[in-house]
Amino acid sequence: MENSTQIVSFVLAQYGNLGNIKNLYFFLVMLLYILVIFSNTVLIVIIYVDRNLHEPMYLFLCSLFVNEMYGSTSILPCFMVHFLSETHEISTFYCFIQIFNIQTYTAVEFGTLTIMAYDRYVCICKPLHYNVLMTERKVQKVILVIWIVSFVEVGVLLSFTFHLKFCGRIINDVLCQNHLVLELSCSPDRTVSYVNDIVFGLIFTVAAPLSFIFFSYVNILAVCLKASEETKMKAFDTCTPHLVSLISFVFACFYNLITQRFDMTFIPLELRAVLSMYALVIHPLVSPMIYGLKLSNIRHAFKKSSYGME
Repeated sequence: MENSTQIVSFVLAQYGNLGNIKNLYFFLVMLLYILVIFSNTVLIVIIYVDRNLHEPMYLFLCSLFVNEMYGSTSILPCFMVHFLSETHEISTFYCFIQIFNIQTYTAVEFGTLTIMAYDRYVCICKPLHYNVLMTERKVQKVILVIWIVSFVEVGVLLSFTFHLKFCGRIINDVLCQNHLVLELSCSPDRTVSYVNDIVFGLIFTVAAPLSFIFFSYVNILAVCLKASEETKMKAFDTCTPHLVSLISFVFACFYNLITQRFDMTFIPLELRAVLSMYALVIHPLVSPMIYGLKLSNIRHAFKKSSYGME
């Protein structure tokens, strides 16, 4: 039986034989990565430069945009390397780093989307208390706590996987996923896998945030039903980007959870590869586009900065 120190690398099996098309894939992924970095950086700079945008909601957006770049950086350079590689091997060390990055990205994303829902809830349902509850200092502390708690939580859970013994090297995916790595362990006991799925995947990362977000929007809806048309439109303008971003990310997470645990061979390999990358490639492009196009304050700040450069 081999242990984790003897197995120095895993093989990512879903890349297959790309042939001459690998250069095209490499170029497309590189282009997507550049777009992710550029679009998110532009919005962060706009929010930083315009003093009118130094409000809680936009500070949370900055955290969200930083996380989008963090998630994409944790995986897209690796994709580019593997598209040009013949073996598609990944070292055990880098594999665990990749798992850590992906899971912290997921935790920070859900945490940020949750606190953004609370921000909208206070703004719409308790406007008189907003300036007291959502000060700039408090917001900065909350953002810092979200990142620290996410890193510590994932680090603790991943430490159990790191000390397992492994008897296999083939990961049936284009990236390292904790559940798939656990399936390669020599032990038939899947307690660690179940704990990770239930505690991290279901309770802390998905169920708790979604329950709080649902509670927030139920209250927002109740207030909007009794409010004026102007209030309804303001609520619609600020809540729509958040809801679209949330739905996009939840779809990506549930797809990854399902594909790791069920036979999805009926889906073409290329489509499976694209969908498995959705959370780390497409979603980081969706968020800045939605917020940049939908939020009028960001649009006006962008136009003002554009005119200033002319």
